[in-house]
Amino acid sequence: MFVGDDWAEDHHDIELMDGSGRRLAKARLPEGVAGMARLHAMIGDQLGQTLADEVEVVVGIETDRGPWVAALVAAGYTVLAVNPLQAARFRDRLGVSGAKSDAADAHMLADMVRTHGHELRPVAGDSARAEAIKVVARTHKTLIWERTRHTQRLRHALRDYFPAALAAFDDLDAADTLELLDKAPTPGQAARLTIAQISAALKRARRRNITPKAAAIQTALRAEHLGQPEIVAAAYAASSRALIAVIATLNAQITALQGQVESHFGQHPAAEIIVSQPGLGPVLGARVLAEFGDDPHRYSSAKARKNYAGTSPVTRASGRKKVTLARFVHNDRLIDALLTQAFAALNTSPGARAYYDRQRARGANHNAALRQLANRLVGILHGCLKTHTPYDEMTAWSYQTGTVAA
Repeated sequence: MFVGDDWAEDHHDIELMDGSGRRLAKARLPEGVAGMARLHAMIGDQLGQTLADEVEVVVGIETDRGPWVAALVAAGYTVLAVNPLQAARFRDRLGVSGAKSDAADAHMLADMVRTHGHELRPVAGDSARAEAIKVVARTHKTLIWERTRHTQRLRHALRDYFPAALAAFDDLDAADTLELLDKAPTPGQAARLTIAQISAALKRARRRNITPKAAAIQTALRAEHLGQPEIVAAAYAASSRALIAVIATLNAQITALQGQVESHFGQHPAAEIIVSQPGLGPVLGARVLAEFGDDPHRYSSAKARKNYAGTSPVTRASGRKKVTLARFVHNDRLIDALLTQAFAALNTSPGARAYYDRQRARGANHNAALRQLANRLVGILHGCLKTHTPYDEMTAWSYQTGTVAA
């Protein structure tokens, strides 16, 4: 039996379909326990006296997380997570009028899993521990991205009315910078800061070489720059103080949540293998584990893991023309973590450094070479997880020198 589930925040449009494509039933169900109970009843009514073990129920839905999906998996249904882009393309095959409705989408999803279910990825059977890591790791990264956005907004504001601050401070999200800007948000107030006040802020932020740094900051703040009228500068200062307060709060929450990420990740059985990889520590390793998941059957090969990661290239061939391109449809969080790992591995792994240098010698630019290194590291990680073996430098890169690890 095939089930199309077009979900919304408060309801689900459901259609049941048999193997021949005949509609068996359809309904709009509420979100939550009541809706799930009605779905089970709908399926039970269609099965009748048939033993449940003799029938596979395949559900197509455009998400892979949430309590509803977890309940479907717990009920023993095969849940296929359909990418919304795939669903849109399949919808175009069924009609060119552009008409769309929730009920029609439920029908489309049921038909899609009936005819193309073998090409869709089932929802991974990740452990509860891996799901917990995903929750804290994603929130931690989201807060970092939010801090970056607010820091950029602060930078743009300072550039418009207080360019001396950009010359004085290197890191706008640093604790000492935020303290001094909050205390003196206008050029006039900043010019009156004393060495003692600046030094105290640097000391609380645990900076080194406080005396020369304090003198350099004071000199930069007192230098002449183009500015704004006093009333405009005051308005900018009020806006900047609001941004400073948000960034300071984000800093505190990022630090607190980092402890949660490290704590949850440290309890996972695969943590030791993951942190043994070059360029991966507890936080970055947690992000990689969170996005890959820990279902041992999810990736049939290293190539499958690379394809999911988005590090493997895409080949387009037509006639005599053949080009190899980077994948631009991928998990943004995962590719961000893997490229960060590859960059860090350049300083910790001689094999990774040699591989990167070889790609550059072949004419690849930095981004392309880094992506190829990340692709190679994903393959190494897959082998280590599959064999439950920590990373070994000689084994991982022995092919580069023609040697084989003992």
